[in-house]
Amino acid sequence: MKVTSIESFILSDTLKESFYFSQWEYCERQICIVKITCDDGHVGWGEGYGPAKLVKAGIEHLTPYVLGQNPLQTETIWSIMYRRTLDFARRGILVSAMSAIDVALWDLKGKICDQPVHLLLGGKKRDVILPYATGMYYSNCDNLGQKLANEAKEYADLGYKAMKMKVGLGIEEDIEYVRMVREAIGPDVALMIDANHAYCLREAVQLANAVEKYNIAWFEEPISPEYYEQYAELRSKTTIPIAGGECEYLRYGFQTLLKSNSVDIIQPDICATGGLTEAKRIAVLASVYGVEVVTHTWGTGIAISAALHFVSNLDSIPGRLKMPYNQIEYDRTENGLREELTTTKMVEKNGEIIVSDDPGLGFELNEDVLCKYLLKE
Repeated sequence: MKVTSIESFILSDTLKESFYFSQWEYCERQICIVKITCDDGHVGWGEGYGPAKLVKAGIEHLTPYVLGQNPLQTETIWSIMYRRTLDFARRGILVSAMSAIDVALWDLKGKICDQPVHLLLGGKKRDVILPYATGMYYSNCDNLGQKLANEAKEYADLGYKAMKMKVGLGIEEDIEYVRMVREAIGPDVALMIDANHAYCLREAVQLANAVEKYNIAWFEEPISPEYYEQYAELRSKTTIPIAGGECEYLRYGFQTLLKSNSVDIIQPDICATGGLTEAKRIAVLASVYGVEVVTHTWGTGIAISAALHFVSNLDSIPGRLKMPYNQIEYDRTENGLREELTTTKMVEKNGEIIVSDDPGLGFELNEDVLCKYLLKE
């Protein structure tokens, strides 16, 4: 059994309404996905997180090292890709390209074996996963605070038990918007805030202390991911759990994050940090430090499906009779690629997602939709 072809595609969706966060504005969603076919006709799909054209170039660079390999040997192929890029790409886009290929190989392996990926990872430890709604981005409007509060209330009315809003426009504005959102959703819905590394340590401490009274479930990327010691200092100055890691790559990056006592929660993106093969290792590393794992997801149903299988396999640490739900990020911003490209049984209903036992990653990809959104180069 051999890999016979690797094809990558850039998909683009122009948004009806632009939105922005603490760093920049989005006017389109663009993603690179990959299709891997083996000689028995089975196909696997993956995607890479990051600038789509660069991810595609990375996939094309790695393709000669994967063609002809046995697709069931996911760890062997991962090691080949890693060794071929180690000297010049220990972080960044080539790791995202490796991730896309690795996710596709796991999907392919599951289909070849006629088994769900969570079983191949070692077994499903939970059937139900709690999606938290990611939204409440900024837009140009007259009353932004009220718009954010209304959006949050909509998520709560739909049954979401947790949600995450953006901060980072300025401390006073952030405090007011957090207050308005908390009042809109009430005390029983978990609320997280995400600054996308907009603040220095002094500002992050000031904001954290000001919003503690609103029962914030975690403060995500408060400062630059480069400042591990500052993350650790921030943790000592607030009761809000600190989350980060979507900008980390490979188990080695997460080891630095964990050894520095920087975070309470790590957030690996499977489509960026090394794929499912490496995410499994990162989860084991996190368990050694007793740190919670909540995946970052941003893209199509491929990424969401990969994260669901991964999260369903995570160990429960600590174990107890009545276990809390494990969470997954569930982006709610406009994204035709996410909504149309794949179909799956694993859909959000009443604030929960039931993990599928279908083979592979448990989705079907519509190649007509792929053609609809394909970026013509």
